[in-house]
Amino acid sequence: MAEGSGDQGRMRGLRHVLGICLALLPLMLAGCGNFHGSQQAKIPYEEADGLFRAGNYLAALEKYELLLGQHPATSDRTLFEMGILYSYARNEHKDYQKALECFQQIVKDYPASAYRQNSQAMIGYLEQVALKDSTIAAQQTQLDVLRQEIHRKEEEIEAIGQRLKALERLVMAHAIEKGSVDKILVEKGARRLTLFSYGEVLKNYRIALGGDPVGHKTQQGDNKTPEGTYVINGRNKGSRYHLSLRISYPNDSDRRRARELGVDPGGDIMIHGIKNGFSWVGEAHAELDWTQGCIAVTNEEIEEINKLAPNGTIVEIRP
Repeated sequence: MAEGSGDQGRMRGLRHVLGICLALLPLMLAGCGNFHGSQQAKIPYEEADGLFRAGNYLAALEKYELLLGQHPATSDRTLFEMGILYSYARNEHKDYQKALECFQQIVKDYPASAYRQNSQAMIGYLEQVALKDSTIAAQQTQLDVLRQEIHRKEEEIEAIGQRLKALERLVMAHAIEKGSVDKILVEKGARRLTLFSYGEVLKNYRIALGGDPVGHKTQQGDNKTPEGTYVINGRNKGSRYHLSLRISYPNDSDRRRARELGVDPGGDIMIHGIKNGFSWVGEAHAELDWTQGCIAVTNEEIEEINKLAPNGTIVEIRP
């Protein structure tokens, strides 16, 4: 048999013994005089038993302490019942160490006691319980340390985030003052719009596109967002979409392609905010593509882009 299986078997046996002892506890505490088969064993356990049944465990234990001194001939029985009560699950003042001491005293001082064998079993069980409790306590201490460390890290991350936001506001304020955005990159596949200043990324935004976004726009009404290189060539502060920046679509290449196809290339492609009356949607608007070919951001974001990107700013739109 494997060692682990033997240990499990012994633990099951100890739990069985404990279960029997706890099941018999009310009987033991009732002062059953027949346990030793003599009238001499009929000592006054009734009061301790009553205290136990009333849930007054501390008072019951105090009564047992008195019985130890008053009835030394049955001290092994008293110690055993004290040990059981000290380890009783419902005793909120239970003390496994004191329970161990009671059972160990029986084994040491009363070799012929009828309680010796069960006391030895209880010692084995309680040593395992104490070991587990010690392990759990150590793990709990470690968890508390880790929680404190996580809390400190979260505070550090929050502080760093606040500093980054402050720096971002300073950078944006400087960019607005200088009007330094010289390129807008739109990545359709990533649903991302990025502002560049002298080749450096200034900020990026989540966007929504036309309802049929894959592929280059070729004609009016195809709900596609164009692809290619354009510029901001106008703006509309009275837009039905809060505020809009016009993109120079169609360019010469777009018109030539449309002529070859015999179609109207369309126009009025904008970077704009959310439709008037629906600003409450906020960032959730970017969860789906809802425009007719334009590039949409939130109202706050289009106001920011409007301040940063003057007419003539390059707009590169990639698939």
